[in-house]
Amino acid sequence: MSDPVLALGLGAFALLLVALPLSFWSVSSGGQGSRVVRLLVAAANLALTAQLVLRWWQSGHFPISNLYESLCFLAWASTLTQLLVERSYPSPVVAAAATPMALGGVAFASFALPDQLQQAAPLVPALRSSWLVMHVSVIMVSYAALLVGSLLSLAVLVTDRGQQLELRSSSIGSGGFRQAELAAVATGGSGFNFSSGSLSLSEQLDSLSYRTITVGFLLLSVGIVSGAVWANEAWGSWWSWDPKETWALICWLVYAAYLHTRLSRGWQGRRPALVAVAGFVVICVCYIGVNLLGIGLHSYGWFLSA
Repeated sequence: MSDPVLALGLGAFALLLVALPLSFWSVSSGGQGSRVVRLLVAAANLALTAQLVLRWWQSGHFPISNLYESLCFLAWASTLTQLLVERSYPSPVVAAAATPMALGGVAFASFALPDQLQQAAPLVPALRSSWLVMHVSVIMVSYAALLVGSLLSLAVLVTDRGQQLELRSSSIGSGGFRQAELAAVATGGSGFNFSSGSLSLSEQLDSLSYRTITVGFLLLSVGIVSGAVWANEAWGSWWSWDPKETWALICWLVYAAYLHTRLSRGWQGRRPALVAVAGFVVICVCYIGVNLLGIGLHSYGWFLSA
């Protein structure tokens, strides 16, 4: 392949393709091979870093102006988020849950997009602004954190089947007491039997999901505000109810509801995980689905414009 940018993308795809089945094998084998999986994901992240830097050098602008560059940037941010989460809790379940996100992004960019969308192109006038790096990159990093956090919530739904354990401390899951079951006391009354101990796998995943989604939500808020400022400069309006803007607001509201249920109502485990999974679907619609229509102020550089 003559284009080194596309070759680096394929290299990252190959590394993640090897890492994915190894991550599932590591889960079934009790953690064996998890270090190899992390090394493969780290190598894929380095390949994506080199790809983005090279595309930046070739095009002369920040490499996030079309769908190919955007997907590769999302995969880069997803692998980085995954490595940071695994540094906090090195469980093979984290890799098994998060690796498909980066692999799917690179695969879609490398094999599903037409050739003209994979090539560098001059920026359209609306993107020739210093706000490009501030707004788009922050939004993409927030999407990566929210998607990884939502996938960890999906892992909670899978690992928490049939369990009655419920964390009885703060929403970040830092306490050491869990409610085991409703048990009768010796005097004939009824009450809760509390026992102290380390957190279970589902509780750790629930805590990691919450913290990752919190970071993603804060970044999404910054990205939406910076986008409003940029829109006022470019189009003379802070908010135009463009389809992309509308779905970004829906995404923000879904994850705001997730955080509200945890902070105000004390939800933990399966119920907030379902809200996070719904947020995953909303992000997919906002990021890919809206652009399939090719309408609105954010439709440049995407499917129908190819």
